[in-house]
Amino acid sequence: MAGFTLRSLVGVLIGSLLYSGPAVADSGPLLWHSENVQLLRGSDYELGDNDRTIVTFEHASGWSWGDVFVFGDFTAQDNGDRNAYGEISPRLSLSRLTGGQPSDEGLIRDTVLTVTYERGDEGLERYLAGAGVDLNLPGFRFFRVHGYHRDDPERDGSTWQATVIWNRPFEIGDQSFLTEGFADIAGAEGWGVANQLYVPRLLWDAGANFGRPDEVFLGVEWQHWNNKFGIDGVTESVVQAQIKWVFN
Repeated sequence: MAGFTLRSLVGVLIGSLLYSGPAVADSGPLLWHSENVQLLRGSDYELGDNDRTIVTFEHASGWSWGDVFVFGDFTAQDNGDRNAYGEISPRLSLSRLTGGQPSDEGLIRDTVLTVTYERGDEGLERYLAGAGVDLNLPGFRFFRVHGYHRDDPERDGSTWQATVIWNRPFEIGDQSFLTEGFADIAGAEGWGVANQLYVPRLLWDAGANFGRPDEVFLGVEWQHWNNKFGIDGVTESVVQAQIKWVFN
């Protein structure tokens, strides 16, 4: 029953935010949006072929009620296997819903309620619901901390997850760079043990040298996953070459 309740909550909130949310807005509901596509190549993966190419699509948008983040990973393993995985994460901004705006003053920029739906191959589904804060940290475009209750219907019980997301541009000499990424730390659930996933990126703003800043990035993404998928003792550490194209 607990799993059914959480799945229902996530489904209702995502549907309400994406389809009913604009109806309650006093003005145009869409405030901004950004899309990007990434190409990654790496070796030494665990659980499958050693070498893989990944294409990632990301969408982020701000609305009069909050924001939405969506991504899809499409993986081609060198042995011919293909995999797909995606997530959708809408967030309700408490400052906007109470008639205000996110604050640029102080440590707390905004407080949010959030849900996430995760879907992969072979019927993989996970449902998350929780709350979070957006922080004002010097130099960061954003720094977000979320705490979730998480349920995988294929595993007994449910668990918790903490997620941190960041984006920070910086310069070295006359060159522009970007560090961004996320960390997911999750508790044990069913047969799975606690696991930790860290995915930082270091990217060079190549487009800035051709009059197109914040559009074309080259760099690396490091994926370090302790107890991958909750499997005890399976640790993956992969450095992936990355190209990222941003479309606003």
